[in-house]
Amino acid sequence: MSTQAPVNAAKPSQADDEIDLLALFATLWDNKNLIVGITAIFMFFGVAYALLATPIYRANAIVQVEEKSPGLPGMSDITEMFGGESAAVTEIELIKSRTVLGGAVDKLNLDIVIEPKYFPVIGAAVARRFAGLDGEIAAPLMGMSSYAWGGEVLRVSEFSVPAAFYGEEHVLRSLGDGNYALYSPDDELILEGRVGQRASAPGYSLFVNELNANPGTEFSIVRQRRLSAIIELQETLGASERGKDSGIIALSLEDDTPSHAENVLNVVAQNYLRQNVERQSAEASKSLDFLREQLPGIKRDLEEAERKFNDYQVKAGSVNITAEAEALLEQVVELETSVAELQLQQAELDRLYTRDHPAYQAWREQMAELRTRKQELDERIKNLPGTQQELLGLKRDLEVGTEIYTQLLNNIQELDIVRAGTVGNVRIVDDAAVNVEEPVKPKKPLIVVIATLLGGFLSVALVLVRSALNRGVENPDDIEAIGLPVYTSIPLSDEQRKLDGAGKRRQAIRKKHKNQHPHDLLAHKNPTDIAIESLRNLRTSLHFAMLEAENNVMMISGPSPNVGKSFVSGNLAAVVAQAGQRVLLIDMDLRKGYMHKMFGMQPDNGVSDVLGKRISVQEAIKPTRVGELFVMPRGVIPPNPSELLMSQQLTDLLNEVKEQFDLVIVDTPPIMAVTDAAIVGRQCGVTMIVARFGLNPIKELEVTKQRFEQNGITVKGVVLNAVERRASGYGYGYGYGYYHYEYKSDK
Repeated sequence: MSTQAPVNAAKPSQADDEIDLLALFATLWDNKNLIVGITAIFMFFGVAYALLATPIYRANAIVQVEEKSPGLPGMSDITEMFGGESAAVTEIELIKSRTVLGGAVDKLNLDIVIEPKYFPVIGAAVARRFAGLDGEIAAPLMGMSSYAWGGEVLRVSEFSVPAAFYGEEHVLRSLGDGNYALYSPDDELILEGRVGQRASAPGYSLFVNELNANPGTEFSIVRQRRLSAIIELQETLGASERGKDSGIIALSLEDDTPSHAENVLNVVAQNYLRQNVERQSAEASKSLDFLREQLPGIKRDLEEAERKFNDYQVKAGSVNITAEAEALLEQVVELETSVAELQLQQAELDRLYTRDHPAYQAWREQMAELRTRKQELDERIKNLPGTQQELLGLKRDLEVGTEIYTQLLNNIQELDIVRAGTVGNVRIVDDAAVNVEEPVKPKKPLIVVIATLLGGFLSVALVLVRSALNRGVENPDDIEAIGLPVYTSIPLSDEQRKLDGAGKRRQAIRKKHKNQHPHDLLAHKNPTDIAIESLRNLRTSLHFAMLEAENNVMMISGPSPNVGKSFVSGNLAAVVAQAGQRVLLIDMDLRKGYMHKMFGMQPDNGVSDVLGKRISVQEAIKPTRVGELFVMPRGVIPPNPSELLMSQQLTDLLNEVKEQFDLVIVDTPPIMAVTDAAIVGRQCGVTMIVARFGLNPIKELEVTKQRFEQNGITVKGVVLNAVERRASGYGYGYGYGYYHYEYKSDK
């Protein structure tokens, strides 16, 4: 047998770090159908989502926060110089506080979430397109009355559940005529009730204000914790200042129901306005509460002083106060009134300031001065007669009490007026409004464009990744670089795929599926097929190769399953036989050979039977519908294929048939899977291997060549099978690794 010097395969690439844009474009062009298909699918889902998605509307309101006067002159300039925080930032946090939003949750029952149950995927879109009159309900489609189809209404003002069922979905089912039934998350009946009447059950209480739905229609009803509802509202409520330090706050709220978004935003704005007014009038309210607490005690003291004065006059008879005593009385009354007013101020000062504050110090000085003057008046009163002293004391208590009581009433009225007249520094410029003609979500054109671009990007990425991971050889020059001449390249035959009834044969082979083999002989069915023409070229090349061979036995093998070696063996044998030579095709794949299927015969009475000495060689040779072509099938699958092939019977079989035929073609199992080909190849004059376009990596072919050479077998050449027409011409990115193939019988 002739040998060929191996060619060094280690060729440094001059452009490993360069990108061939033409080849990249060609790869994309080869996979244009996949790219267009994936892009179209993404675009379809984008259009479907845009049409079926629930539209979201936005309610907008504007609030103005007026600037407060600084406490001290020049403070505003100092604050601006140091970059003080805008007052609007503080007001925004107040708007989103639990105090303000909690009032909206309580007033609108936002902790009770109600949703009609729609038919999956399209139900909500169908219900939105129902254009009935107020109170009109859409008829159930196809009798599916448990779903809402448009116009359904359920309003609940009270729904209490056990603590363990907060956040759990309950089901309310309409029973018709205003009746309903409530079911637990486990679909157990809890209670039945009627609209406008409170219904109760252990741990449950429900009051339905309005129910308008077909009998059987179901609603999902969930009771949230109050804090959870407030947090959810905080997340959906938008608040931002328009312009720097403008004091204009824009409020927004998004919801799928325009009226609901508008109502919630209006209530939030009103709660914030009321909270601001209450904050501004807090001082007056606290002072008013303090004075009202003091009023009953002062009134009792006044009544007691009046009673004592009247009792003394009755007891002592008519007693007149002298001019001197009258003057002292006026001074004492004025002094006592001032002392009483200062005592009332002390409680307010204790609340606002410490004892060391200047205002508190001034109050103490005033009180000390009044007490000094009081002591002086007390000394002068002691010089009066006893009757005048006692009468003066009673008269003083009465007039002081009257003066204090009158002053207290006046202060209460003034503070009440101040509190009622407080307007705060916040006003609502624009009430909430919703543009129902243009929902803010979804942006239908944008969604379709993004979905289409995403599909195109992912499909291109998929193609490029597949191309990068595909290590299968596609360029015959790469095969010849490792010292294996390529005798021919066989195009992928569409006619053979039709004969096999495998429209997806190509994809299946890519995934290395089992049982992907021909079921008919293409050279007989369509001898003009382009793949058969390529085999005729191979026939010519092999004619000269066989002249140099030791015998007329040619073995065809391959590195791995599903490369098409049986297709090449069978059709090559037919092409040679059609040229007038007497050809024998031997299926030496004793494990899972299927050559018999190509010729419509049974596998029994074949090679394994001859090697097992159960039949003779002549009994195993079977004629075919191609004139001078004969076939020896594999026979019964033996338990020890390798041992049979290593026996003397194989040598005897080949010696007998090579004398009877012009050419003997032996189809063997893949060398990377089992060693059978290495055993048979020692007795063959020519060894050819079949590689599949885009499937076998170049390193795999190199390892195949080495395995044959280790067994003393020279590979004459390679047949590149199933070559596909591509714009890219050949592939890139070959690597190598460890290869292992499972090779077992299908039986």
